[in-house]
Amino acid sequence: MINQSAALPADARESTQAVHGGEVRQKPYGSLTTPIIQTSTYTFEDTAAVIAHMERKKAELPLLRGEYGRYGNPTQESAERKLALVEGGDAALLFASGMAAATSVMLALLSPGDYLVMTDDLYRLTRDFALNFLGRFGVKTLLVKSGDDAGLAAAVRAAAAASSKCLVFSEAPSNPYLRVIDIPRVVELAHRHGALVMIDSTFASPINLKPLQYGADLVLHSASKYLGGHNDLLAGAVVGPQALINQLRTARNQLGGVIDPHNAYLLLRGLKTLALRVAKQNESGLQVARFLESQPKVRRVYYPGLPSHPDHEIARRLMRGFGGVVTFEIDGDLARTGKFIDALRLPYIGPSLGGVESIVEQPALMSHFAKDKAEREAIGIKDELVRLALGIEDAEDLIADLQQALDQI
Repeated sequence: MINQSAALPADARESTQAVHGGEVRQKPYGSLTTPIIQTSTYTFEDTAAVIAHMERKKAELPLLRGEYGRYGNPTQESAERKLALVEGGDAALLFASGMAAATSVMLALLSPGDYLVMTDDLYRLTRDFALNFLGRFGVKTLLVKSGDDAGLAAAVRAAAAASSKCLVFSEAPSNPYLRVIDIPRVVELAHRHGALVMIDSTFASPINLKPLQYGADLVLHSASKYLGGHNDLLAGAVVGPQALINQLRTARNQLGGVIDPHNAYLLLRGLKTLALRVAKQNESGLQVARFLESQPKVRRVYYPGLPSHPDHEIARRLMRGFGGVVTFEIDGDLARTGKFIDALRLPYIGPSLGGVESIVEQPALMSHFAKDKAEREAIGIKDELVRLALGIEDAEDLIADLQQALDQI
């Protein structure tokens, strides 16, 4: 439904867009913030109003009002407009979670006989959905090792030859090793063979990377992370051209993975400080990564801002900042790594990232606990691996905490 945004200068920068974009200037009851429209049902004044609404809907014209909560909500749509501005896309669509966004895109765009080409470092549950769920419906998934350009090219060519439709899906940076795919190269290859490209840019946020600027067709976010920024909401988002977003909106309405008004309100709030938070996390991330790389009890550090990272040059070319996640290996085993994590005083132990509080996890004991050691190592998850997602605490305090924890092992 239409809810005209406040006028912004054409050259407004990201923080200005994030604060003012997507929302009306004069809000109901003189409120400064966009209110939570907490309703599942919208009523009509009379039969003529019903007919006028349905005629616009039938003609696929922009709707002027709501009908039912699963089809849209004013609070949600304000957040969608704001995110589209910040990401640099025509339109955005919000979902109940990042997984709802990813699965809805795949279900909407792929049919039996179509191909999904994925890098093998995609989020574990996204990969499992593609391999174990989509396969039941005749969608073929090809996994390509991250950084294997020749393998990716071969997979796209094979998919194009065998199918009328192919979707190439990757992360930038990836989880947990923060690999940065060369988006322009992948886009050129995929588009040459008629394939679409979707990039999960959750770990970068729109502040550090805008995949649409490099030709990607869709960009995906787990909005629960950097976009929300306070570890208090679940949401997913897809941004892209209007035609594709319209197609995905129809699928969301049918599949039912819509965000609720309260989470949309929290996301609106979080987006307003996105640039400030990410700038702090970028700064801390680089300082912490450099500190860890100097420590004898740390075997290796994975951070795109370090020259030692395999994709450092790609990251320098595509990204404006390198993010607040630092992954590293303790010089030890499963138990010694757990002892180090337990000695930390500032980060909480947990599975998420991107919020104002720092969070640490040992992937072998968190996201990959169900797999045995051999299975974990086969997919690159070592017992001594640590993923540290920095919040907005002072870098000096985080480094001092890391130092005292390393001193205890």
